[in-house]
Amino acid sequence: MSLTRFPRRAARLLVLAGLLTAAAARADTPPAAGSLEALGLKPSGPPVREHPGWRSPRLILVSPYLHEQLPQLAAALPAARFVELPQATPRDIAAADATLGVCSSAVLSEAKHLVWIQWLGAGVETCVHEGAVHERHLVLTNMQRTAAPSMAEHVLALMFALSRHFEFFMHEQAQAHWAEDTPPLIDLEGKTVLVVGLGGIGTEVARRAHALGMNVTATRASGHEGPDFVSYVGLPEEMPRLAREADYVINCAPLTPQTTGIFNAGFFASLKPTAYFVNVGRGRSVVTADLTAALESGRIAGAGLDVVDPEPLPADSPLWHAPHLIVTPHVSADTAVTAEERLALLKDNLRRYAAGDALLAVVDTTRGY
Repeated sequence: MSLTRFPRRAARLLVLAGLLTAAAARADTPPAAGSLEALGLKPSGPPVREHPGWRSPRLILVSPYLHEQLPQLAAALPAARFVELPQATPRDIAAADATLGVCSSAVLSEAKHLVWIQWLGAGVETCVHEGAVHERHLVLTNMQRTAAPSMAEHVLALMFALSRHFEFFMHEQAQAHWAEDTPPLIDLEGKTVLVVGLGGIGTEVARRAHALGMNVTATRASGHEGPDFVSYVGLPEEMPRLAREADYVINCAPLTPQTTGIFNAGFFASLKPTAYFVNVGRGRSVVTADLTAALESGRIAGAGLDVVDPEPLPADSPLWHAPHLIVTPHVSADTAVTAEERLALLKDNLRRYAAGDALLAVVDTTRGY
């Protein structure tokens, strides 16, 4: 039986959360439930008890990457039995009411009592492609918003590093060279940033960019509504126009058929030559060869990438050697704060499911996010 692999970084974050103690926490840190609410995570959809297959959970299949958290999960739902894959027997799989971090074809085809899938990352593109999710109207939840503040800080770090040419200065430092002829530094204040995908992550990016005195525009698929700190919210088809006016373009959008490959040669050709591109969404939203060409030709000023296509980026990829580029290996959410929020969401959803209530972070499987 092949298993859908759960992202290792999210698992490491959950392990880290299990090691956090109250003594290590800041005194002004709000309790987990309050912090989830502060992130905008609210129950959505009908109560899960209305699903025709719901029952008080008896058995839950768990990804092996949650091994360290099993005692805490069991404590959150003591009436259920938690069985870790691949130790689960065919009988266990057939009896499973829910899965945590498991969404493989092999499991879904045999888990006849399955109602709920809790994915352990934000991106659910792999899971929503499973036919059983749609055919059986399975409830799918993810980790949306839990990583948003940490990822937004990573975006700002990349923007500062690019605008202040840290890649140049760090190279000079490595050579023990006090540079005299340096590139011009850029202030973020007064610049325009376009946030593509004004969801949980995009909203946190926009909030911080506005606080720095930037003019923030954004796109979102759900309409023109947005927070006061965003000067204009456009629909996805307005992205080319808004991008032409932007000094920074930040991709925070989920991967869907509509967002696959949208950052291509035509897009990069439309940007100001002084514009920067930052991607914390999904690597496959970018045509890697086109971004590489835009950087090598100086068509754009630079880029900061926490996600690439493919991942891991092969050692022989020309992108590694493109100028004015900073690459981080999909680590923007690897913080203790994100780990704590993710574990809190997992435990809260377990309690909600057992009570038959509406869940947090429910995915619209038709939209894919």
